[in-house]
Amino acid sequence: MTIDLRTMSAEDWRAWRSVRLAALTDAPGAFGSRLQEWADAPEDRWRQRLAIPRTIDLLAFDADENAPVGIAAGTPDEDNGSRAQLISMWVDPAVRGRGVATALITAIARWAASIGATTLALSVMPENVTARRTYERNGFTVSHEPGDVLSGGRRELVMLRDLVPEPTVSD
Repeated sequence: MTIDLRTMSAEDWRAWRSVRLAALTDAPGAFGSRLQEWADAPEDRWRQRLAIPRTIDLLAFDADENAPVGIAAGTPDEDNGSRAQLISMWVDPAVRGRGVATALITAIARWAASIGATTLALSVMPENVTARRTYERNGFTVSHEPGDVLSGGRRELVMLRDLVPEPTVSD
């Protein structure tokens, strides 16, 4: 499978919407957002989501089929200027294990380094072992930072990846 990553804008809201709703349906416990919060969201809400300043939203396509197969977004960490966040990560179950997650993570890491971040952070549900292993294979380690509080007093796990600065071209 050939993976084509496309940066989404507010104009691409329909394509993003279809994959994001599939993600929320497939893995309802993996995201802070809930399907019922977005299922009937009007166009302007989707456009606003894709127009968040300084954020990158990627849609992964199976280039052979021209079909969307995954999403991920990157956003600067407003509380820590040396960090960026990997959010909204999801890969269609039909293509998991075929490099889509790695392609998305690599692209978000490159973007994060290009904006000056030295660390890429993400939060993952503690019981999502498959996702944790994917992140670990892509250079993330579980940190000791407390994640957001979940129901029952559990916390999300925070995972971090050091970033290599983008090389500068000199004359």
